[in-house]
Amino acid sequence: MNETPTTSLQSFAPSVVITAIEPAVDRGRHPVKRIVNELLVVSADVFKDGHDLIAASLLWRVVGDSEWTEVKMDQLENDRWSGSVRFSEPGRYEYTVASWPDKFSTWVSEFGKKHDAGQEDLSVETAEGALLVKDSARRAQEAGAEEAAKELDGMAELMATLKPAQVRELMESDAVRVLMEHWADRDLMTTAEPAHPVIVESERARFSAWYEFFPRSAFGDASRHARLRDCEPLLDHAKNMGFDVIYFPPIHPIGEAHRKGKNNSVTAEPGDVGSPWAIGGKAGGHYAVEPALGTVDDFVWLVERAKERGIEIAMDFAINCSPEHPYVKAHPDWFFQRPDGSIKYAENPPKKYQDIYPLNFHCSDWRNLWSEMKNILEFWVSKGVRIFRVDNPHTKPVAFWEWVIGEIRKNTPDILFLAEAFTAPKMMQELGKIGFSQSYTYFTWRTNKEELTEYARELMQGPMKEYYRGNFWPNTPDILAYELWNASPEKFKIRATLAALMSSTWGMYSGFEFCENDPFPPKEEYNNSEKYQLVDRDWNAPGIVGHIADLNRVRREHPAFAEYSNIEFGSADNSELLVFAKRSSNCGNRVLVIVNMDDANAQASNVHVPLEFLGLSDQQPYHVEDLMTGEVYEWQGHVNYVELRPTEQVAHVFVVRQ
Repeated sequence: MNETPTTSLQSFAPSVVITAIEPAVDRGRHPVKRIVNELLVVSADVFKDGHDLIAASLLWRVVGDSEWTEVKMDQLENDRWSGSVRFSEPGRYEYTVASWPDKFSTWVSEFGKKHDAGQEDLSVETAEGALLVKDSARRAQEAGAEEAAKELDGMAELMATLKPAQVRELMESDAVRVLMEHWADRDLMTTAEPAHPVIVESERARFSAWYEFFPRSAFGDASRHARLRDCEPLLDHAKNMGFDVIYFPPIHPIGEAHRKGKNNSVTAEPGDVGSPWAIGGKAGGHYAVEPALGTVDDFVWLVERAKERGIEIAMDFAINCSPEHPYVKAHPDWFFQRPDGSIKYAENPPKKYQDIYPLNFHCSDWRNLWSEMKNILEFWVSKGVRIFRVDNPHTKPVAFWEWVIGEIRKNTPDILFLAEAFTAPKMMQELGKIGFSQSYTYFTWRTNKEELTEYARELMQGPMKEYYRGNFWPNTPDILAYELWNASPEKFKIRATLAALMSSTWGMYSGFEFCENDPFPPKEEYNNSEKYQLVDRDWNAPGIVGHIADLNRVRREHPAFAEYSNIEFGSADNSELLVFAKRSSNCGNRVLVIVNMDDANAQASNVHVPLEFLGLSDQQPYHVEDLMTGEVYEWQGHVNYVELRPTEQVAHVFVVRQ
């Protein structure tokens, strides 16, 4: 790929039409997303009046830089042009398309046509071509490219001594073409404006496996409150299962006022630990750590222990305040005020959350409030945090998130933000557009073959793939989906398999590996929820730990699972079998997954493999190796037979080789 620096942009009436630039999110209002070294292919319709040939380039730069880097675009068909670029560092970039009349290529084409037609006297045409070459020599000279200028001047003089056939041979040579492209006449260059933004992030933004646990329950003993330094064994537990991100619920001081009791009781009993989302107490607010957990230094220690294991700790950025938060006394105007002067607590009628005061992001002092939120993020970044899971971002202004994420990324471009928003689709999509690296999804409630297929296509094959990375979670501390109520271990394996292998980023809340399934009817919640109490848990129980470890191992070892929007569905004659394939961008790794959606019964069927997507021929045999069991089968064609007994195996996870 040839790249040439340029600073030239539009300064006159456009000479070329440039339209339909893709990818584009809301016509360039919001950035597309890529990770470091991921290919960005840009295409556009480019054309002009008349019969002149044109040239086009993809221009890109770091936002704020003055110089652009240029990449030549190729013409496809029907005036569609395409070019591509890979970005080597995280950051915010922008790209656009530039085009200009290609006078030299137009002259070469017309000269060749006249020569083919048998015209003998082409002296005037030769002189015209020589003038174009001399103009390029002048531009090279003005740019200080002495050798190029000298070479071009020599060619222009030589042309007058050559016969038409010789002129044509010289001017159509690759050496002359490259030189003339480099020093082309761009006086009539048109540049599409405004430029389109792109956010480039680390690989973990696209490929990650999250594990959530409450540090205070690290002992697995409801009578003992653990500290942060007691969590080191659980780092190993997560690592042994193959997770590379550990997410903690808020670790800040928990308020005493209106503290919630077990199962969200409005009355706390002595010893009840309260909800960690009710932030603020005598020990401080968002800059402090709950004293029962330890200190900020203890948190930094744990972050370092995690990094030694290749794990990042994600912090929960929950913008909630208990009635005892320092802001309540120092900045009462930052909260919603009732007519009687009291501060309004959070409500979602008929639910009441007396232990939480929401902040008013549109208060008269909003600028200082917004800046304080940025200061909190910067504080924890200084303590080693590079990933934030943001609690309920849809209840704060979208403009705030766009601003604060952009501000944090200026100095920390490798920062990642996960949006925990289970709300209306348009709001979830907008949060993805304005800068969140990953987003929670409706996967938790997509439980049958048709729902999952439709939803994955919406996320990964439509326009959303450019800006929305769906993080698939089968459970959270807030949600024990109906699908998992009193469910079998096989059902838990099925949900883990779907989450881990359909999306390149997935997560689960602790207890899932032990198939914890005690509901709190009629809500989709856990009985004796860990949100409000310490829990008894045997961290050494076998559960389905081995299955989850195998899933994460397969993901790490096979690049096709590390890419997000590369899914294609096959089909099966049996409605209980879900079939999908993935392939790496270079087609070097191809995988095929067949999941039995029925946790209670064996299911068998002919399955229809998407051969074309996998780059396979219908005539040649190919091998499929089950990455969970090591078994190898020889298949041929689209249609092959499978049988899955859930008590033995809930899915085939095949690597495909020919």
